[in-house]
Formats: sequence, C-alpha cells, structure tokens
Amino acid sequence: MPSAKPILPQVPTQTYIPYHVPSIGEEEIAEVVDTLKSGWLTTGPKTARFEKEMAAFVGAPCTVAVNSCTAGLHLALAAVDLRPGDEVLTSPYTFAATAEVIIACGGRPVFIDVEPNGFNMDPAEIERHMTPRSRVIIPVHFAGEPCRMDEIKELAQRRSLRIIEDAAHALGASYRGHKVGTLSETTVFSFYATKNLTTGEGGMVCTLDAELAAKIKRLSLHGLSRNAWNRYARGGHWYYEIMEAGFKYNFTDLQASLGLHQLIKFPAMQQRRRRLAALYRSLLEEVDELQMPPDPADVEHAWHLFVIRLRPGRLKINRDQFIEALHDHGIGTSVHFIPLHLHPYYRDVYGFHRGDFPHAEAAYDGAISLPLYPQLEEEKVEKIARVVKKLIQQNVKSVHSFIKEEL
Repeated sequence: MPSAKPILPQVPTQTYIPYHVPSIGEEEIAEVVDTLKSGWLTTGPKTARFEKEMAAFVGAPCTVAVNSCTAGLHLALAAVDLRPGDEVLTSPYTFAATAEVIIACGGRPVFIDVEPNGFNMDPAEIERHMTPRSRVIIPVHFAGEPCRMDEIKELAQRRSLRIIEDAAHALGASYRGHKVGTLSETTVFSFYATKNLTTGEGGMVCTLDAELAAKIKRLSLHGLSRNAWNRYARGGHWYYEIMEAGFKYNFTDLQASLGLHQLIKFPAMQQRRRRLAALYRSLLEEVDELQMPPDPADVEHAWHLFVIRLRPGRLKINRDQFIEALHDHGIGTSVHFIPLHLHPYYRDVYGFHRGDFPHAEAAYDGAISLPLYPQLEEEKVEKIARVVKKLIQQNVKSVHSFIKEEL
C-alpha cells in the first residue's frame, strides 16, 4: 500500500514557483524584429556573427551553429566517419539524444556507469568496457559539472579514440582552468529553451580542427559546396555542388538574434546562477536526508541544474511522492534523467535491465531538480528550502536529522 501523502497547506496558484522561466528581454525581442524586417530569416550574417562571438567567448578556434545539440552530436559523429558496428562509450545518465545519434550513425552505445554519489561517467570504468571496436568517447557534463577530462583524455589517447563532449549543460563551465569547449577535439553545446543561454532551439559545435569544422558545416546543409547558404543573397551565386550526403541541420538568423544578446548577458546570468546555487547549498547542506550536488574544487560548475538527492531509506515517502508534495505546495520541479538503459527501447534492443548500472540508478531514484534561473528571487529559494526541510521533518523515519523549525 502506498505511503500516505504528506499534508501541507495548499498554496494559491498565483504564488506558484515554476521550474523554469526563460531570461528573454527587450534586446532579444528588438533583434528578432530587426531580423524579420531585414528579409533574411534563415542562415545568414547574424548566424556568422554569433558563431564568431561564441568562438571568442569559449576560446575555440572553430564553431558551427546548428539547429540543436542533437544535430551537433550527430554531425560530429558523422564527420569522424562512425560506421555500423563501431562502439561509442558514453553515460547512461543522460538525455535521449546522446545515444540516439550513435544509433543513427549505425554505431552501438556502450554505457559506462557514473561515479558513486555522482552524476558523471566514472573514468575508472571506461577501460574495462573498451574493445577493438571502440571508436569514440562521449563524456556528458551533467548539470554543468565537467567530467574528469584529464583521465578520459589519457585513456582516449592511449587507445586512439576520438572524444566528442556532450556539453549541453556546460556552457560557461571550466575544468582545471580551461573552458569547456577547448578541452578536446570536439564539444557540442545546447541552446534549448531551458538552457543557460537560449535561442529557443539550437546548438553549437566547437572544434580545434579546421578541417573537421568545414566538414561539419558542409554536412549541416545537405553536403552542399562552400557558401551555398548565401546563394540567394546579392553577392551570392546560384550554382552549388553536392559534395557528400548531408543533413538539414543549419541554424537561422532568427535564432542568432536571440543568441547574440543572450551571450552579452551570459556572464551576469551565470553569476546569478552561482549565487542561487550557493544559497541553496547553504540552506540545505545541513540536512542529513539530502545529498547535495557535486561541486569539485578543480572545476567551475555551470549550474544549469541544481539536483538534490534523497538518501535512500530515510523517509516514509519516495522521490515521486516528495515531488508531488512539492507541487502541492506551489513548487515546480523536474527529474534529470531516467537512465537510458531503463527505457523500453534499450531493454528490448540491447537487453539492459535494472541492476546493470547501479550508481546511475541510485542517482535517478533520489534525484530532484529544483528551480534555478536568473529571475528566481532569493526569497523563493528560501521558501523552497523551507518546504523541502518541512517535508523531510514530517516524513523522516527516525530521529537522525536536526532541522530547525522554519515554517
């Protein structure tokens, strides 16, 4: 029989704290209007400008804007000629896209469990999963925390594997003083609606290899010859050639209109995220029943997500009931992520089942993503923390946590 739902006073709808609110201002709106009036809506001069400014911000020599991080990952794999039967090592603790693009290229995803009490792939587990068919490693910088890239790079170099970083969460993060985007050959960022920098939909491939960048750019627009995107412009030319089979993954100037101003605001938005993350930690780290998100001393966390974990066996209610109670109290949340091997497709096709990746499963079973975005007021973070503590106090199994009454 399910545990009784905790009783909390209902909160009026107008005081609901949403899980996410995009940080869009008048500058972005004005730029979009300017683009609409310009008559050039698709890939064009604003896309080129955004690529250039993103390259300067990240410190990567080459950037290619694409219509999603998924597209960027797919292009990066296609550009290194991933072939049917090739194996790609990655984390099961990620969104659908990371493994889907491997499968789309004919490859086989090989999952590496995450670190104990963490969310990122465990470098100590990588080598024992390598085979003669291993071609690529895709580290996933979950929540904005960079993976242990020195160890991953050493393994990749020793076995001649390529690295493509899934940095969907990690724009603005650094590892041992080096920005994510410059750590390995290829890195892919996301500009989805909930990301730290948004263009609604969109992504960016950063690479240290100019030839690889040229191939990715060509593949992103049907494999057409160089500068085919401007064939309708005054200085363009109608003639083009198909150099190889490609995709329709190009970025648009409408998206770039958002991105240009988001990038200007990005340092201030990141500073705000760091402040709110520190406030959450200061308010909740005393609670024995909770595990705080990792924040290693040698990284600069991007704080795309603030994910707390309920410690197993401490409460009378489970994670799903805890989320429902938070919702009843006017607090939006999410869960990142359901490990890929637990989904029907991966169970049916690859034979995975619960127990295969115990650390990823333990992370998922307790994970709750709390609201975190620049417009979130400190008072609302304090309210969220009070409700979380009150719920724990009401539902703790034994007296092993000393939480002051705050409600």
